[in-house]
Amino acid sequence: MAARQLRVVQLGRRDYASVLDLQTEAHAARVRDEIPDTLFLVEHDPVITLGRAAKREHVLATPEHLKALGVAVHEIGRGGDVTYHGPGQLVGYPILDLRPDRCDVRRYVRDLEQVMIRVAHSYGIAANRVEGVTGAFCDNRKLGAIGVRISRWVTMHGFALNVNTDLDGFQLIVPCGLAETPVTSLARELGHAVSFSEATQRAIACFAEVFAYQPPAAQ
Repeated sequence: MAARQLRVVQLGRRDYASVLDLQTEAHAARVRDEIPDTLFLVEHDPVITLGRAAKREHVLATPEHLKALGVAVHEIGRGGDVTYHGPGQLVGYPILDLRPDRCDVRRYVRDLEQVMIRVAHSYGIAANRVEGVTGAFCDNRKLGAIGVRISRWVTMHGFALNVNTDLDGFQLIVPCGLAETPVTSLARELGHAVSFSEATQRAIACFAEVFAYQPPAAQ
Protein backbone atom coordinates (compact mmCIF):
# COMPACT_ATOMS: atom_id res chain seq x y z
CA MET A 1 0.00 0.00 0.00
CA ALA A 2 1.37 3.42 -0.97
CA ALA A 3 2.34 5.80 1.80
CA ARG A 4 -0.22 8.46 2.59
CA GLN A 5 0.23 12.07 1.56
CA LEU A 6 0.80 14.86 4.10
CA ARG A 7 0.50 18.56 3.39
CA VAL A 8 2.93 20.62 5.49
CA VAL A 9 2.25 24.34 5.95
CA GLN A 10 4.92 26.46 7.63
CA LEU A 11 3.30 29.61 8.99
CA GLY A 12 6.37 31.40 10.37
CA ARG A 13 5.76 33.54 13.45
CA ARG A 14 2.08 34.24 14.04
CA ASP A 15 -0.28 35.31 16.81
CA TYR A 16 -2.27 32.56 18.47
CA ALA A 17 -5.80 33.75 17.62
CA SER A 18 -5.29 33.85 13.86
CA VAL A 19 -3.78 30.35 13.85
CA LEU A 20 -6.63 29.00 15.98
CA ASP A 21 -9.07 30.34 13.36
CA LEU A 22 -7.00 28.68 10.64
CA GLN A 23 -7.07 25.37 12.52
CA THR A 24 -10.83 25.56 13.00
CA GLU A 25 -11.40 26.18 9.30
CA ALA A 26 -9.01 23.40 8.31
CA HIS A 27 -10.66 20.96 10.73
CA ALA A 28 -14.07 21.59 9.19
CA ALA A 29 -12.61 21.20 5.71
CA ARG A 30 -10.88 17.92 6.65
CA VAL A 31 -14.14 16.55 8.11
CA ARG A 32 -15.73 17.30 4.72
CA ASP A 33 -12.74 15.65 3.00
CA GLU A 34 -11.99 18.86 1.12
CA ILE A 35 -8.30 18.96 2.11
CA PRO A 36 -5.68 16.26 2.77
CA ASP A 37 -4.14 15.53 6.14
CA THR A 38 -2.27 18.69 7.06
CA LEU A 39 0.45 19.68 9.51
CA PHE A 40 0.66 23.36 10.43
CA LEU A 41 3.98 24.44 11.96
CA VAL A 42 4.25 27.79 13.68
CA GLU A 43 6.26 29.90 16.10
CA HIS A 44 3.86 31.89 18.29
CA ASP A 45 4.02 35.33 19.78
CA PRO A 46 4.04 35.00 23.61
CA VAL A 47 0.76 33.46 24.76
CA ILE A 48 -0.69 31.42 27.61
CA THR A 49 -3.39 28.90 26.73
CA LEU A 50 -5.77 27.18 29.12
CA GLY A 51 -7.18 23.79 28.15
CA ARG A 52 -10.46 22.27 29.30
CA ALA A 53 -8.88 20.94 32.51
CA ALA A 54 -6.99 24.14 33.32
CA LYS A 55 -6.90 25.52 36.84
CA ARG A 56 -6.90 29.30 36.96
CA GLU A 57 -4.47 29.28 39.88
CA HIS A 58 -1.88 27.73 37.56
CA VAL A 59 -1.55 31.13 35.89
CA LEU A 60 0.83 32.71 38.39
CA ALA A 61 1.13 36.19 36.89
CA THR A 62 -1.57 38.82 37.28
CA PRO A 63 -3.51 40.01 34.22
CA GLU A 64 -1.82 43.39 34.59
CA HIS A 65 1.64 41.83 34.56
CA LEU A 66 0.82 39.69 31.54
CA LYS A 67 -0.50 42.72 29.68
CA ALA A 68 2.66 44.66 30.48
CA LEU A 69 4.74 41.79 29.13
CA GLY A 70 2.63 41.53 25.98
CA VAL A 71 1.51 37.97 26.77
CA ALA A 72 -1.94 37.07 25.45
CA VAL A 73 -4.24 34.59 27.24
CA HIS A 74 -6.69 32.21 25.52
CA GLU A 75 -9.10 29.62 26.90
CA ILE A 76 -9.39 26.87 24.31
CA GLY A 77 -11.00 23.49 23.68
CA ARG A 78 -7.97 21.22 23.81
CA GLY A 79 -7.24 18.75 26.58
CA GLY A 80 -4.77 19.52 29.32
CA ASP A 81 -3.98 22.30 31.74
CA VAL A 82 -2.04 25.55 31.24
CA THR A 83 0.84 26.00 28.84
CA TYR A 84 3.01 28.75 27.41
CA HIS A 85 3.99 29.35 23.80
CA GLY A 86 6.61 31.83 22.67
CA PRO A 87 9.37 32.56 20.18
CA GLY A 88 11.88 29.75 19.74
CA GLN A 89 9.24 27.07 20.34
CA LEU A 90 8.12 24.86 17.45
CA VAL A 91 4.37 24.27 17.64
CA GLY A 92 2.74 21.64 15.45
CA TYR A 93 -0.99 21.47 14.73
CA PRO A 94 -1.86 18.25 12.87
CA ILE A 95 -5.25 18.24 11.16
CA LEU A 96 -5.51 14.50 10.53
CA ASP A 97 -8.38 12.14 9.80
CA LEU A 98 -7.59 9.15 12.03
CA ARG A 99 -10.13 6.93 10.27
CA PRO A 100 -10.16 4.05 9.57
CA ASP A 101 -7.07 2.54 11.18
CA ARG A 102 -5.93 5.04 13.85
CA CYS A 103 -9.08 5.62 15.88
CA ASP A 104 -7.20 5.37 19.17
CA VAL A 105 -6.69 8.55 21.19
CA ARG A 106 -3.98 7.10 23.41
CA ARG A 107 -2.04 5.85 20.41
CA TYR A 108 -2.32 9.28 18.76
CA VAL A 109 -0.92 11.06 21.83
CA ARG A 110 1.89 8.53 22.13
CA ASP A 111 2.75 9.05 18.46
CA LEU A 112 3.02 12.82 19.02
CA GLU A 113 5.32 12.13 21.95
CA GLN A 114 7.40 9.86 19.73
CA VAL A 115 7.80 12.63 17.14
CA MET A 116 9.36 14.96 19.72
CA ILE A 117 11.46 12.17 21.22
CA ARG A 118 12.85 11.31 17.78
CA VAL A 119 13.71 14.94 17.09
CA ALA A 120 15.61 15.08 20.38
CA HIS A 121 17.38 11.79 19.61
CA SER A 122 18.48 13.22 16.25
CA TYR A 123 20.49 15.78 18.25
CA GLY A 124 21.93 13.13 20.56
CA ILE A 125 19.58 14.09 23.41
CA ALA A 126 18.25 11.16 25.46
CA ALA A 127 14.56 12.12 25.57
CA ASN A 128 11.90 9.80 26.90
CA ARG A 129 8.35 9.44 28.22
CA VAL A 130 7.39 9.70 31.89
CA GLU A 131 4.76 7.29 33.13
CA GLY A 132 1.43 8.89 33.95
CA VAL A 133 1.94 12.23 32.17
CA THR A 134 2.03 13.34 28.55
CA GLY A 135 4.90 15.00 26.75
CA ALA A 136 8.58 14.47 26.02
CA PHE A 137 11.14 14.63 28.82
CA CYS A 138 14.88 14.66 29.43
CA ASP A 139 15.14 12.87 32.76
CA ASN A 140 12.65 14.92 34.80
CA ARG A 141 12.86 18.04 32.61
CA LYS A 142 9.95 18.64 30.24
CA LEU A 143 11.08 19.24 26.67
CA GLY A 144 7.76 19.19 24.86
CA ALA A 145 4.06 19.41 25.67
CA ILE A 146 0.92 17.97 24.10
CA GLY A 147 -2.72 19.05 24.14
CA VAL A 148 -5.19 17.73 21.61
CA ARG A 149 -8.80 17.75 20.59
CA ILE A 150 -10.38 15.08 18.39
CA SER A 151 -13.82 15.58 16.87
CA ARG A 152 -15.34 13.17 14.32
CA TRP A 153 -11.91 11.48 14.46
CA VAL A 154 -10.24 14.57 12.98
CA THR A 155 -7.53 16.10 15.15
CA MET A 156 -6.83 19.67 16.27
CA HIS A 157 -4.22 21.37 18.45
CA GLY A 158 -1.09 19.27 18.94
CA PHE A 159 2.45 19.54 20.28
CA ALA A 160 4.94 22.20 21.35
CA LEU A 161 8.67 21.45 21.27
CA ASN A 162 11.06 23.84 22.98
CA VAL A 163 13.92 24.57 20.58
CA ASN A 164 15.49 27.91 21.56
CA THR A 165 12.60 29.03 23.76
CA ASP A 166 13.21 31.65 26.46
CA LEU A 167 12.31 29.43 29.39
CA ASP A 168 11.57 32.42 31.64
CA GLY A 169 8.12 32.48 30.05
CA PHE A 170 7.25 29.29 31.91
CA GLN A 171 7.76 31.12 35.22
CA LEU A 172 4.42 32.81 34.53
CA ILE A 173 2.52 29.53 34.93
CA VAL A 174 2.59 26.07 36.47
CA PRO A 175 3.38 24.32 33.17
CA CYS A 176 0.80 21.60 32.48
CA GLY A 177 0.09 21.57 36.23
CA LEU A 178 3.49 19.99 36.99
CA ALA A 179 4.82 22.27 39.72
CA GLU A 180 7.90 20.16 40.48
CA THR A 181 8.94 19.56 36.87
CA PRO A 182 11.40 22.04 35.32
CA VAL A 183 11.13 22.93 31.64
CA THR A 184 14.00 22.55 29.22
CA SER A 185 14.77 23.03 25.52
CA LEU A 186 16.98 21.53 22.84
CA ALA A 187 19.29 24.53 23.25
CA ARG A 188 19.45 24.13 27.04
CA GLU A 189 20.25 20.43 26.77
CA LEU A 190 22.92 20.96 24.10
CA GLY A 191 24.45 24.06 25.64
CA HIS A 192 24.16 26.11 22.45
CA ALA A 193 21.56 27.63 20.14
CA VAL A 194 19.86 25.38 17.60
CA SER A 195 18.90 26.34 14.06
CA PHE A 196 15.11 26.72 14.18
CA SER A 197 14.74 25.95 10.49
CA GLU A 198 16.82 22.78 10.86
CA ALA A 199 14.78 21.67 13.88
CA THR A 200 11.63 22.27 11.83
CA GLN A 201 12.88 20.07 8.99
CA ARG A 202 13.81 17.32 11.45
CA ALA A 203 10.34 17.54 13.00
CA ILE A 204 8.70 17.21 9.57
CA ALA A 205 10.80 14.14 8.79
CA CYS A 206 10.11 12.54 12.17
CA PHE A 207 6.39 13.25 11.90
CA ALA A 208 6.25 11.59 8.48
CA GLU A 209 8.13 8.56 9.82
CA VAL A 210 6.01 8.08 12.93
CA PHE A 211 2.67 8.56 11.15
CA ALA A 212 3.72 6.65 8.00
CA TYR A 213 3.35 9.46 5.49
CA GLN A 214 5.31 9.80 2.29
CA PRO A 215 8.27 12.09 3.11
CA PRO A 216 7.18 15.64 2.21
CA ALA A 217 9.29 17.62 -0.22
CA ALA A 218 11.91 19.89 1.39
CA GLN A 219 10.31 23.09 2.58
